[in-house]
Amino acid sequence: MGAIAELTNHPDRSLLIVEDDKPFLERLSRAMETRGFTVTSCESVAEGISQIGKSAPAFAVVDLRLGDGNGLDVVSALKRKRPEARAIVLTGYGNIATAVTAVKMGAVDYLAKPADADDVVAALLSTVSDKSELPQNPMSADRVRWEHIQRIYEMCNRNVSETARRLNMHRRTLQRILAKRAPK
Repeated sequence: MGAIAELTNHPDRSLLIVEDDKPFLERLSRAMETRGFTVTSCESVAEGISQIGKSAPAFAVVDLRLGDGNGLDVVSALKRKRPEARAIVLTGYGNIATAVTAVKMGAVDYLAKPADADDVVAALLSTVSDKSELPQNPMSADRVRWEHIQRIYEMCNRNVSETARRLNMHRRTLQRILAKRAPK
């Protein structure tokens, strides 16, 4: 209950959740309401950006991959409208490149699904002084390679042809790598 006590320090408890998995969206919305947030939920990038245009919330939880686009566009719109807002990105496709991009666009954290509501609250309310634990298991060489490719892909604004050129890789080979899940 420490997170709820921390939430009382925030006069504006508005929270926008943008998630296209409806059952997960409903569960997370209910869980966040019980933790003291005033929740508005959306199922698409367009809905999320529209909601921010009407009333930018103090907090946001945004899925990275949505049916109509990239959730980072919602984070970017929120930071333009309300720079002090705290947003976190949720995804089932976690990798370092998109985590770095999310933080650069203004997200305060990046969590892999399925994220527990307590983890979401902790991430939203965390302070800069909080330190992350070092990973117990370091990444494999295949994972490091995949992360590097993802980082270059993000730097090229998700342009496959430009990424392939910079990596000196055939475009089709790169497309196959990008279509696969991350190695462990």
